[in-house]
Amino acid sequence: MLGGQFTRNLASSLTKYRRLLHRLSGKVQSMDGNSEERITRVLFCGPHFSASHNYTREYLRKYPFVQVDEVPIDDVPNSISKYQICIVKNMKLDSNVISLATEMKLIMQYGVGLDGVDIDAATKYGVRVARIPSHVTGNAASCAEMAIYLILGLLRKQNEMQIAVKQRRLGEPVGETLFGKTVFIMGFGNIGIDLAKRLRPFGVKIIATKRSWVAQSQDSCQSKGPNSTSNDLIDEKGVHEDIHEFASNADIIVCCLNLNSKTAGTVNKKFISSMRKGALLVNIARGGLLDYEAVLDHLESGHLGGLGIDVAWTEPFDPNDPILKFKNVLITPHVGGVTEGSYRSMAKVVGDVALQLHAGIPLTGIEIVN
Repeated sequence: MLGGQFTRNLASSLTKYRRLLHRLSGKVQSMDGNSEERITRVLFCGPHFSASHNYTREYLRKYPFVQVDEVPIDDVPNSISKYQICIVKNMKLDSNVISLATEMKLIMQYGVGLDGVDIDAATKYGVRVARIPSHVTGNAASCAEMAIYLILGLLRKQNEMQIAVKQRRLGEPVGETLFGKTVFIMGFGNIGIDLAKRLRPFGVKIIATKRSWVAQSQDSCQSKGPNSTSNDLIDEKGVHEDIHEFASNADIIVCCLNLNSKTAGTVNKKFISSMRKGALLVNIARGGLLDYEAVLDHLESGHLGGLGIDVAWTEPFDPNDPILKFKNVLITPHVGGVTEGSYRSMAKVVGDVALQLHAGIPLTGIEIVN
C-alpha cells in the first residue's frame, strides 16, 4: 500500500513539475518574442557612400528585428525621431536636428570623421557619439593606399598621359620618380602610420608632425616585415608648430589631420607659400583643412606643383570648378576608405552594435567620444 501511495504521489509531483516547466517555457518564449517584435531602427543619412547601407543591410539580413533605412538628407529632420542609431556619413547633425531625435541612443560615423556632428549637443540630449577605429577595419590602410595613388598620379602626370593617349602620342609626358623624394606627413595618426609603412620601400625620406608624440606607442612607429629591422619609419619628427618649416623641406606634403576648430584652414596662404616651389600637395583627410582661395591662387601662379585631393571643400564637388582646369590637379570622389575589405569590416561593426543595442548589452568595436 505504501509503495503504491508513493508511486501515485511521485507521479502527481512529476505532472505538476512538467506543468510548471511548460508555463516557464511559455514565458521565456513570450519574452523572446517581444524582444524580436521590438524593432531597432538604424538611419543612414543620405544616398552617398551607398555601399555603407547596402553592406550593413546585407550583414543584418538574418535579423528582421533590426531595420536599416537610407533616408534622403532633406528628410532626416522629419524622420529622425523614430530611429535609435544614426550613421551620419556626410550630413551635418546640428543641435536642432539632434533635439528631434527623441529615441536616439547612438550617433556614429561609418569611419572616423565626426566633424559634422555637434558632439556637445548630443551629450546634452543624452546621445552617445562614436567612430569606428580605422586601424582595425582596414580603413586606414585603404586611405594610405589612396594617398600613394594620388602621389604617383601627380608625379607621372596622369591627366597629361590621358591626353597623350587620345592624341596617339608616345613617350610623353616626362614624369618624375617617387624615389629620393622627401614626403611630409602632416598628422601622424593611424592613416599616417600606414602611409609611412607603405612609403618606406619607395626609397623616400619621411618627415612627420603630430601635436603630441607621447600617446604614440613605440611599436607603431617601427618597420615590420620578415627582413626588416627596428628602424624608425620616420626620419624626422616635429610638432604642429613645425609645419611651416617641414613644408619648406618637402617635395610632397600629405595632409592627414583631423578637422576641427583648431585645424580648419591649416593649409592657407602662409603654409603654401612656405612650401618649395613645385612641391605637391595631397589631401586625404577633410576638405576644410585647405583654404580654397589660397590653393587656387598658388596653382595659378605655378608655385604649387600639383594638387591631389580625395576630399573637397564642398561635396559632391562641382565638376565645373575652376580648380579642375589645371592639368596638375587630380580629384577622386571621396573613395579613400571605400574598399571592399574596409566597408565589409565596418558593416560588421555597425551591424554588431545594432544587435548589441537591441539586446541591451555593452557596445563593442567602436570608440565613444562623449
